[in-house]
Formats: sequence, structure tokens, C-alpha cells
Amino acid sequence: MVQAQAAATKKLKVKTLLGAKPWNEPLRNNSIVSDVVDFDFYDAEEISDEFKPMVRELAYDCGELAIVTFLQAMAYGKPLVLLPFVVSGKFHHKSFAYNSELGELTPSTLAGKRIGVRTYSQTTGVWVRGILQNDYGADFSKSTFITFDDAHLAEHTDPANCVRAAAGKKLIPMLLGGELDAGLLGSNMPKDPKLKTLIPNPPEAEKEWEAKHGVTPINHMFVVTRELADNRPDAVRSIFDMLAEARSRTKSEFPVGLDGNWKALELVSEYAFQQGVIPRRFSIDELFADAARILR
Repeated sequence: MVQAQAAATKKLKVKTLLGAKPWNEPLRNNSIVSDVVDFDFYDAEEISDEFKPMVRELAYDCGELAIVTFLQAMAYGKPLVLLPFVVSGKFHHKSFAYNSELGELTPSTLAGKRIGVRTYSQTTGVWVRGILQNDYGADFSKSTFITFDDAHLAEHTDPANCVRAAAGKKLIPMLLGGELDAGLLGSNMPKDPKLKTLIPNPPEAEKEWEAKHGVTPINHMFVVTRELADNRPDAVRSIFDMLAEARSRTKSEFPVGLDGNWKALELVSEYAFQQGVIPRRFSIDELFADAARILR
């Protein structure tokens, strides 16, 4: 997409994937601008649907990407560069729901249960399983995960305890209808009295987890293509500066910049490795090695 430029100062338009949120409105209404780069925003109906073309086809010059998808992209040598900037994140203690009509479910009674998840390598799923395994002693080795879509990375292979749902089946109807015992859901959790969270009192549990770990879980971060990073590092610096300026205008619990508290990245890398989603753990230095060369 980005052609090598003889003149590094030429202003560049970059195709950008970034969901419209209050914090990035200054970037969209041009109250924050750059002399180096212009954003060409692509307004996707569902941001996550664009992650597959982003990592498989490099369909965007820059934009948000699920962090576990980036970890896999790094593992498989995809030419993407992670910037030290969080686009979104949230707690996930409420994201594992079970159908109480089938009986009570606890972290210790998951053996033999059928658990729906959009994809096994989905970032929300990795966080939920990691929290339940490491903080609640859950064992998913004898559970069956029912998946509904391919991973963003074509190279990923699901573990043996994953089964693809029949064509046309949907997670929520299967959960409410009793075909699934439980489901890993995010913001689309339905309000239905038969659904209960596996972790009781999620708000209180989230406070305790935050106090223990000192971080908020990260879902999406900002990436640029290696082509852009190699050919126009000035544009990458400008992109980061604009993102940081937009974030500074709103209250946020997320770190910005190379010197921030990035323990959440170490944690999700550990969880993804434990679950066989990535072949090895990644250190913070590895994850930001390319960004450090450009931003420092």
C-alpha cells in the first residue's frame, strides 16, 4: 500500500482501521492534525471482521488490532509493528456465562461441558480462560469448545478439544436453547434470567483482580505495517503523537508510550502461551523492539 518515498517529508494518506469512539473524535474531526500524515478512516460495521484481512492481506496501513491476533502475527512473521498505544480494553470477569437451567456451574465443574466461543484464539476468550485457570483453578482440558469462525491467522490450528459448530448455528441461540452449557461472550452478552456468570459478583471480582495484578486487560492495540515503518518512520512518529494527544484529552487507565506499565501485555502473552494459541511467550522488549527504534 505505502510506496517508498524519495522525499521522506511528503505528506502521506494512510488507510486506517479505527472504530469511532469518544477518545478518537479529535482525530476524525481534524482538531488534531499533522503536517506529515492524514488518516483515511475505514468505517467498518464490525471492527473485528477486518482483523483477518489486516493480518492476511495487509489491507490497512495502520489501525487497531486485537492483541492476541498481533501476538500470533508476530509468531508467524507477519510484517506488522506494534505501537505502545492501547485502543481498548476491559475486564472480563463477566464474560463467561452459563445456562443455569442445566444446573449450577463453577470453575471446578467444567469437565465435560460444551462451551461456545466465536474463535478459540479470540482475545476475550484468551483473557477469560487465563483468568479462570490462573486465579480460580479452572481446568479446561476436559471441556469441549464449540467454535463458529476461523482464527484471524490462517496458520493457527485449534487444539483437539475444539469442535466447529454446524453450519448456520449461532452461539447465543445455542446457549439459550441448552445446546451449550456455557459461552464466552463480550459486549454482546444477552440479558436473560437463565444466564449466570461463572464468577459471582463480577464487579467486586474485577476490583480484586485489578488490585492483585495492577493492570486492566488490554483488548486492542495500534499497529502499523512494516512497510510504513521502514519507508516512512516520520509518519509513524506522527501517527503515534496524534494518538497520544487524542488520548491525553480524555481520562484513561491505559499506558501510553514505551515507558508505560505494560504488565498486561506480559500477562496476555503468558495466557496465550499456556493455551497453545502462540508457540512461545513474548517479552515487552521483543514486542516493542521495532517501535523503540522509531519512537526513541
